[in-house]
Amino acid sequence: MTDQAVDTGGVQLSSDAPEQTRFLGRTRELKELRADIERAGLDTISGRKAPRARVLLIAGRPGSGRTALAEELVRQVAHRYEDAVLRARLSEPDGTPVPVECTARELLTALDVPAPAGAAEDDLTAALREALADRRALLLLDDAVTAEQVDALLPDTPECLVVAVSGGPLTGIADVRPCTLGGLDTKSALELLSRHTGSVRITVDPQAAEGLVEGCQAQPAALMLAGGWLAARPKAAVADLAKHLHAESDEGTPLSRVFRLAYTSLPGPAARILRLLSLAPAGLVDPHTASALAGCSVNGARSTLDDFVALGLLHAMDSPLPQYEVPGALQPLLRALAETQDRPAELQLARARMLERTVRLLQSCRAITETDSPQAREKLLGMPRSLRFPSPRAAEDWLTVRRPALLASARLAVADGELDTLARRLMSQLVRTMVAHYGTQAAAPDLYGIHRLVLDVAERRELPRERAAALLNLADLDAQTGRTEEALARYRTALDAGREANDPYATGRAMESVGGAHLELGDYDRAADWFGRALAQRLARDERADAARLYGRIAAAHTYAGRYGEALRNWRAAVAGHRKNGDVAAHARALSELARVQEYAGHPEESLRTCHEAVEWARRAEDVRLQAALQLRLADTLEHLGDPTAAQLHRGAAERLLGEELSQAEPGPEQPDLPKQDADTCEIRSTPAED
Repeated sequence: MTDQAVDTGGVQLSSDAPEQTRFLGRTRELKELRADIERAGLDTISGRKAPRARVLLIAGRPGSGRTALAEELVRQVAHRYEDAVLRARLSEPDGTPVPVECTARELLTALDVPAPAGAAEDDLTAALREALADRRALLLLDDAVTAEQVDALLPDTPECLVVAVSGGPLTGIADVRPCTLGGLDTKSALELLSRHTGSVRITVDPQAAEGLVEGCQAQPAALMLAGGWLAARPKAAVADLAKHLHAESDEGTPLSRVFRLAYTSLPGPAARILRLLSLAPAGLVDPHTASALAGCSVNGARSTLDDFVALGLLHAMDSPLPQYEVPGALQPLLRALAETQDRPAELQLARARMLERTVRLLQSCRAITETDSPQAREKLLGMPRSLRFPSPRAAEDWLTVRRPALLASARLAVADGELDTLARRLMSQLVRTMVAHYGTQAAAPDLYGIHRLVLDVAERRELPRERAAALLNLADLDAQTGRTEEALARYRTALDAGREANDPYATGRAMESVGGAHLELGDYDRAADWFGRALAQRLARDERADAARLYGRIAAAHTYAGRYGEALRNWRAAVAGHRKNGDVAAHARALSELARVQEYAGHPEESLRTCHEAVEWARRAEDVRLQAALQLRLADTLEHLGDPTAAQLHRGAAERLLGEELSQAEPGPEQPDLPKQDADTCEIRSTPAED
């Protein structure tokens, strides 16, 4: 569940409200819920140890204050669960269930437990249960749609507590303790109104105030809107609002009737902005989102959003940057208004403006990290001031705060199906920006989801080039998390897509990656074969640097297979290629690997000569670490040849370069496992799909 401002009986109050007045009513419900925590379960009564966490259910209609009650309960008992208090929202604003794998990943992230990118739902939920097995943790699962969502996340320990919020019963979960909400008690409802209107207007006409509470059925969300309406009209009496509500049609819920009154009293431009907020991704709004949706200035949008907060139509979120949340109870009402009062073309245009603004903000967020690029600086200066970030830290803060909304934007844009060009641009910029600020490894789980969306669009639009790129990116992430078989299948599919698109980059990279997957699986013959196919393409295209690197990969495969003659031949080709290309660092590393294989092949004298040559090239490349490693290898080889004095000299040289610690960590030739070649000579990085 996203962090919100403080609730009062299900209604938002400002965060500067006194601690003792932040929550109203529900005394009986809170007492019963706390008693349910202590009450023995069915397993305990039967003499068995409870196998899972206790589940408390708070059920009620949207607007009944169910989330506020859950938050208050969590606040009161959190001290008992010192290991963790976790929150998750199990449905989107439109009621669509959030996939269990997404929720499990978010909870694992909150626990600082690594969750591999692309991991299956069962693996993630198992990892969550394992992480909670020895903890006293409290989970608040808000807006649950089905019992299966909750059941999959239940900890397998009675030391944990789960508080679930739902619109109805969660049939199928054993020993769940339900608490069904109605309206507030009259005293609490009147106090809630008085916080908006002041006590005078309530006390001078208590009968009208009680009639208003009754008309709202004491529902907190309806009372909140009623209080906002009165607060905006200091001279209006409570009886005036009661008359307006009485004149409203009897159709709908009390919330919908009060909302209609609040909505019709808005000026036309504000009413339009409010309707369009139903398009905000994940129900999360900031001034830029509102500005883009409505086509107004950012400052004007923020002023209107603050007015909506005062009227109870939005919640101000506890965030370092201005951010708001559309109340879940109002989401269907806003959607219905937008669908009836705005033409489909207008709504689509508003979505397009919002996506275009998001793309430009992402471009600005990424460009500010490229401080050494004149092109990036020029691009930033060409942007409107409202789209620029003052510093890289400010850009990263924005990216972190808006991350849920940005990911939701990508999902919604792809699901729309009519804005695929904008969706592709958005996902490309989102990938680049996350990598720029977080790094590939830290952003991998989010990147995996984005690449799957790219694949969906590419398949729908029959774009083989983008399909190949998405498959390669997904396969890379699979390979990094140990799912080599899955990666191999995706690399092969990417190869087919690359051939269909006649994309030499994609086909070459796919062939090399297929070889890398076979190498990881220990199938050295196939690895060498696929590297050879990739090499043939590079040679045909006169791509000399890549060809030299591929000679090294072929040599590595032969080395692992024990075919030292083939390995030496290919390492010599790699050395020659790097020398012709003028790549001093790669030349030094290739010589180092050649010397290693010569040693494995039983030619220590040749290895010694090659090592000396490699040391000289490493010195030219100013690669101190490689120099030290080569000095240690020289020492080991000289000891093997019976010259301990010279070996000691080289070992001393290595210690002077990197210190005594590295000399202890460097493996000697007697190690049984063959070392893999340097990552820089093998790794092929992917690039996001372009338009």
